[in-house]
Amino acid sequence: MAIKKKLVDLTINSEDKRDDMTLRPKFLSEYVGQEKLKENLKIYIEAAKKRKEQLDHTLFYGPPGLGKTTLAYIISNELNVNIKITSGPAIEKPADLAQILNNLSENDILFIDEIHRLSKPIEEVLYPAMEDYCIDIVIGGEGSTRSIRLDLPKFTLVGATTRFGSISAPLRDRFGIISKLEFYTDEELKNIVMRSAGVLDIKIEEEGAMEIAMRSRGTPRLANRLLKRVRDFAEIKYEGVINKKVASDSLNSLNIDTIGLDINDRQYLMTLIEKFDGGPVGIDNIAVALGEDSRTIEDVIEPFLIMKGLIQRTQQGRVVIKKAYDHLDIKYMSDIFEKDI
Repeated sequence: MAIKKKLVDLTINSEDKRDDMTLRPKFLSEYVGQEKLKENLKIYIEAAKKRKEQLDHTLFYGPPGLGKTTLAYIISNELNVNIKITSGPAIEKPADLAQILNNLSENDILFIDEIHRLSKPIEEVLYPAMEDYCIDIVIGGEGSTRSIRLDLPKFTLVGATTRFGSISAPLRDRFGIISKLEFYTDEELKNIVMRSAGVLDIKIEEEGAMEIAMRSRGTPRLANRLLKRVRDFAEIKYEGVINKKVASDSLNSLNIDTIGLDINDRQYLMTLIEKFDGGPVGIDNIAVALGEDSRTIEDVIEPFLIMKGLIQRTQQGRVVIKKAYDHLDIKYMSDIFEKDI
């Protein structure tokens, strides 16, 4: 019963990449949501510009699809500097990182996505680069090696991660700015959907945009993806305009319910209810029951279920909350299911 590839999988797919630059806001004034983070970031950027210095190294963390990469691009646009993009898994050897760093120009932004996946040897190269803007390179053959120090231009490292706790303390401590991205409200997502519809020349009513927003799991990436799928239904089955009924019928056809749960979310909840009496149950047992690895469950399914108040993570394990029973239309028998959590 492995987790199926799903529309609400928040990893970036090829369609996301194709439309990404078109839909992505360019400046903070265009960015919807994350108001406190945006307010603080504006101050940091303006202060750096006033002092004519590079921005402090910045780390964004939070669930996928909330706009961490977009903020990196916005920082480069606001500072009017270049941005170089890479990811933790793409940097396989210290020499790879050294080459990237050596190709930076003064005040450039280096964005490393999935920064928690950097290996320890690569982190060791990164530390002096972040602190002293230099790296040590070993040259020469066997028996005649020597180390030389290479000065780097002053740059800003922007890191992004979905697993903040997996970043080593020495690396985390070298970031001057650390900001968490929160899930978006339905109203914020509605505004994002309306903006994206305008960019993509999609005819949509506000009630249709709100219907999409309410099923988008608090995530702009998913809101934009659902907008494009509902557009397909609107153009083929309806009259081309996305209203509330068109959006609702289309999303029901995609098995995305009124609060954004899909087949895999419901399968997770039903497994806990039917096989484990609603919990508490450990993540390893859940992974075996679903035929999926625990990391996928923790990263892909559980964050949204926790945010919606459908499950809790406790010291004893995962527990399904009464709200989930109500949503699934399953009788909640407190004398059987209620646990001491």
